Amino acid sequence: MSFDRHGAARHDRAALSVLGDLERVLASCPTDRAGTRLYGVPGLATLLASDGPIGRIAVDRAGPETRPVRAILFDKTPGANWSLGWHQDRTIAVRERHDVPGYGPWSRKAGVQHVEPPFAVIEAMVTLRVHLDDVPADNAPLLVAPGSHKLGRLAEPNIAGVVERCGTAVCLAERGDVWAYATSIIHASAASTGHAHRRVLQVDYAPDVLAPPLEWLGV
Repeated sequence: MSFDRHGAARHDRAALSVLGDLERVLASCPTDRAGTRLYGVPGLATLLASDGPIGRIAVDRAGPETRPVRAILFDKTPGANWSLGWHQDRTIAVRERHDVPGYGPWSRKAGVQHVEPPFAVIEAMVTLRVHLDDVPADNAPLLVAPGSHKLGRLAEPNIAGVVERCGTAVCLAERGDVWAYATSIIHASAASTGHAHRRVLQVDYAPDVLAPPLEWLGV
């Protein structure tokens, strides 16, 4: 798949040179929940910076002002396993709540303020999935609806029809691979079967396009 046409592309082994450092930084993070939101983890911001091997992928897609604005660690194990239906990401993480026209509704996740921004903000973003484990077909690969990133904000009842029209692409990966996808793409994943781990570090990157005084949470 190509990023421009389909909204997703794999970068083979792109994170391999920093994978050991990432694992050391993430070793103390809890993995007994659906996703652990990461903020202020020592060393993580440096590894995800826009001039590093991971961040450069996002800069190539979203422009030179792009930087990491949210990170979540997922680890599907036999004791913590789940599936995720087809959906479109629509919220961002910010430092503090400020009621600004066009931003809302608000929610709080893991103690962090989240808000749905104007959809143009989502369309300017790119999400990277850094694979710390192999992801064959039975280890819960990301599923995407190719081309759905071009359709704007989609009402929930319309998502199933979009998936039917666009089809499904399975994003297989090997340890060290990085999948880049348009944050607005329709995506899903199944539960893992028969694997000890499926560790994925998911990082949202964005240019600084929020209405002041709103600020990205960052990593």
